Amino acid sequence: MGDTGTTTFLDQVRTEPTLSQARGWRRFLAKDPQESDLGRRRFRLRDGASPTEFTDAEKSYVFGFNAVMSREVEKVEEVAAELRPFGYEGAAAACTVLDLLTLTRGRRLHELLAGPAQHHRHAAYLGAGRGYALLRLRPVRGARRAHPLLRWLAVDGFGFQWSLARADRMVGDRTMPDVLTRAHGAVFDQGLGRLLWYHDGASAGDLAARIARFPAGRRADLWSGVGFAATYTGGAENDELWWLTEHAGADGFRAHLAQGCAFAVAARLRSGLLPGHAAQAVAILAGTDPEEAASWTDRALIALGHEARTHEDYRGWQARTRRSWTRRQRT
Repeated sequence: MGDTGTTTFLDQVRTEPTLSQARGWRRFLAKDPQESDLGRRRFRLRDGASPTEFTDAEKSYVFGFNAVMSREVEKVEEVAAELRPFGYEGAAAACTVLDLLTLTRGRRLHELLAGPAQHHRHAAYLGAGRGYALLRLRPVRGARRAHPLLRWLAVDGFGFQWSLARADRMVGDRTMPDVLTRAHGAVFDQGLGRLLWYHDGASAGDLAARIARFPAGRRADLWSGVGFAATYTGGAENDELWWLTEHAGADGFRAHLAQGCAFAVAARLRSGLLPGHAAQAVAILAGTDPEEAASWTDRALIALGHEARTHEDYRGWQARTRRSWTRRQRT
């Protein structure tokens, strides 16, 4: 993987503070940069790229969160391009927290989506869900003027953040938070699947063993989340990605792994930059090029029509994407 500028950015953050200190009551909401240290959460940090990839992603998330708290959201654009979506994920989480605490009905989040985060909408909706989880509130149907289907990504983000803060229970005990409806549960598991990618250090064998301990009815969505994280965040070399396809196929959820990958590459392409790790992952996990994988999600969305907005529609979006992958394998 080539130099993406990540090291330069992170060194700058460590040696030259780029954000002003949040003022007033916002300073109590600002995050400690040490929260991005996954080793403190007892995650499995093995040798290789994964610890750096995951820590860099979370550092950018914290930077974006604090940029909103210090009223300097424009500085998210200073984050290295490959990590910028994570910065806007953090910014959206902060906007959501402020909107919920001040009862502004999603005004700040809408302004972020309409302005600086307009090319990072997937990341922003994931971040909105993290904001709900920080306040221990169930993601509602969405802030006013939210995208009718992308808003379901907030439940995915909720699942990631809720599980990040309660890894022993969510990962070890395989519990499900009682604040969710049954309809939310499957999308929550996608976020948990993304968290498992971090938790087990992108190790295909460990992930497969971990997922095998979950009830069969939950494993499809966990594999979908793993496919998204492996493509969107990266952290694995080619051999681990190939092993990932083998394990998902043996579990009967190879199509779900590919569908998560397709959603991730579509989000990355819309952000304006496809990192090398994402191009590498889509070739292995989806068996095609990035543009074709992204087109599966676009065609599936168009087929659902303009009125699609329910949980069933969102699940249909995923199912149609999986069918495109299946047809690709038969040709």
